[in-house]
Amino acid sequence: MIYETNSEQETFLLAKRLGQKAAAGQIYCLTGDLGVGKTVFAQGFARGLGVTDPYITSPTFTIVQSYLGRLPFHHFDVYRIGSEEEMEDTGYEDFFYGDGVCLVEWAELIRPLIPEDACWITIHKDLTRGTEYRKITIKEGT
Repeated sequence: MIYETNSEQETFLLAKRLGQKAAAGQIYCLTGDLGVGKTVFAQGFARGLGVTDPYITSPTFTIVQSYLGRLPFHHFDVYRIGSEEEMEDTGYEDFFYGDGVCLVEWAELIRPLIPEDACWITIHKDLTRGTEYRKITIKEGT
């Protein structure tokens, strides 16, 4: 599915709707260049899961941050992960195969570790369409 948004609020609301539909055990992989709105997307997704914490930020240095909502929400930012072995040190399998929902920013960096049934979300900017325009492609896993 392809969606187009024209503001941070629209991106937030799209992600919120996706979070409202998320089920335990699902993994969402979020890709896109720096500054495309991955954090805004994560914030909307968290809100859709019922997370009320107002400080949802990318856990760039901690790698994973967990929140409580209607389901546990595990937000990964693997931008600084240098290898699959380093990712294994985070204990990611407990999160990926647990009873919560995972959202992984920069998931393409650890693609071999991502289960085949994960949902991939790619956010693209197109400055010819305006600074707030985003094309968001969602591919359900197999």
